[in-house]
Amino acid sequence: MSGPYDDCVDVTDFCVVEATTYGYRPSLGASSFFIAIFAACMGIQFFQGIRWRTWFYMAAMTLGCLGEVVGYAGRVIMHGNPWDDIGFQMQICCLIIAPSFFAAAIYLTLKHLVLTFGPEHSRLPPKWYTWIFIGCDLFSLILQGAGGGVAASASDQSTQDVGSHLMLAGIVWQVFTLIVFAALAGDFVLRVSRARSNLTLAASDLLKDMKFRLFSFGLVTAYLTITIRCIYRIAELAGGWGNKIMQNEAEFIVLEGVVIVIAVICQTAFHPAYCFPQMRLLNRVGPKGIMGDKDVSDPEMTHTSV
Repeated sequence: MSGPYDDCVDVTDFCVVEATTYGYRPSLGASSFFIAIFAACMGIQFFQGIRWRTWFYMAAMTLGCLGEVVGYAGRVIMHGNPWDDIGFQMQICCLIIAPSFFAAAIYLTLKHLVLTFGPEHSRLPPKWYTWIFIGCDLFSLILQGAGGGVAASASDQSTQDVGSHLMLAGIVWQVFTLIVFAALAGDFVLRVSRARSNLTLAASDLLKDMKFRLFSFGLVTAYLTITIRCIYRIAELAGGWGNKIMQNEAEFIVLEGVVIVIAVICQTAFHPAYCFPQMRLLNRVGPKGIMGDKDVSDPEMTHTSV
């Protein structure tokens, strides 16, 4: 929004929609649909978090859903007026950072998988996974949030470009973090698979449990969809403001909206509280997790925070 259109605040014969950053009126139907889905998932995540006391998982998921709701509310405002600064700021800031919270929820699970199936199969101590990946996610969040804020409040093209570069750096860092996470998680799965004959009966039974398999499927699906979204955002931001990718709403709806909806539905429907209950029991089970001697089915162990 620069040059001859600096003073545009509403659509007129001169301030046409095509001259805006996105070049279109955001779809009211699509934005409303996404608001409804993310609001519903936020409510379900909050209820599940309170019910099962999965505090950290709940915090990550509800904050992410809230960011999506606010972001798409901004696009609803922009449907009415594509030149609206408030709507633009809401959607650029919130939709950029919200998926980082969903990624954080995924990162939380690896520590518990390692504790469950045995730290001896992991290249890193279990607690390191949380510190390393949540720390990297926080750094990405700061870069993206700062970039979104700068871009949204920019009064000239050069400042807006600075914001864009910050957001791009944050998303590139997030993709790098996701790749490293996948490498370590994949290595751990491979090591556990090779030691399958040495697993305890409890561990072997967990691998056969349909709920755990659904949880694993949901986890992998959420990881892949979040990664696809991040790669799309890199391509979108790398072309500069108002580029062809940024002005293609259909691609945005699918590669930003739909893929994140899939991720959140998987993380909500296959919630670890009931699909991978060991995740909320391990703090009382001890560092050996399900590989140890304690019975994780003990009803006295049913209210541990994640």
